[in-house]
Amino acid sequence: MAAAAAAADGAEEPGMEAEAQELPLSCGGAGGSPAAGRSPDGEERREPPQASVSNGGDEDGGRELVELKVIWNKNKYDVKFCLDSTGAELKQKIHSLTGLPPAMQKVMFKGLLPEEKTLREIKVTNGAKIMVVGSTINDVLAVNTPKEAAQQDVKAEENKKEPLCRQKQHRKVLDKGKPDDVMPSVKGVQERLPTVPLSGMYNKSGGKVRLTFKLEQDQLWIGTKERTEKLPMGSIKNVVSEPIEGHEDYHMMAFQLGPTEASYYWVYWVPTQYVDAIKDTVLGKWQYF
Repeated sequence: MAAAAAAADGAEEPGMEAEAQELPLSCGGAGGSPAAGRSPDGEERREPPQASVSNGGDEDGGRELVELKVIWNKNKYDVKFCLDSTGAELKQKIHSLTGLPPAMQKVMFKGLLPEEKTLREIKVTNGAKIMVVGSTINDVLAVNTPKEAAQQDVKAEENKKEPLCRQKQHRKVLDKGKPDDVMPSVKGVQERLPTVPLSGMYNKSGGKVRLTFKLEQDQLWIGTKERTEKLPMGSIKNVVSEPIEGHEDYHMMAFQLGPTEASYYWVYWVPTQYVDAIKDTVLGKWQYF
């Protein structure tokens, strides 16, 4: 009987070992088949696979994920991304979704998304909206080629004329002198647009004007005491500028809102370090700057 009991115990061991091997489940949904066993009558049975549901805080290979809503060009993408990945890595992911190269992306989350910091560091949470502004290379070539040609034509015409700052229509504004509250200028330097509106400048009527660049909405806001005009960047045909004689660290600048020069909106005393950034932003070249 002792031998029979030993034999019985020995017969149970393989079954117990097989059952223990079936317990571990895959965390990432990879490598693992449905649990299998045998019914009492010896027929093989399979358990149905279990579906995994993500709430945005799950892990992929030990990495914590966060659910994002990426919005670009009226398209919306639901994305799961590692919380400890950097802004530069997120740009690569956006590239795979949209075809928009990282160098041509303006990614916004509570301001411009820093490339060197992780999503955790900038406190990205589950369900956060990521705004993307930018055009594909083909779109840039299609849109900018006529704008560049128009800008060259304008420059050629300007070379034939007397300096803008000497023309009567502009002298009446410039003769008022530099505004006391205009933003400081830095000659010989090119800077990115500041995070605050450019303020303290004059418009053609001599009133105070400020420029606010709403990159996440792809708009330029021109604000005066009376009202604020919200202009889509794509509606602005051209941007021209010229240094002010005797004050070359400031420019006078015009935004062309229609087909002719009569549609120019003039702004005076623009700090020179922001001139190129303004042109590139409005005309769609900021991504190269």
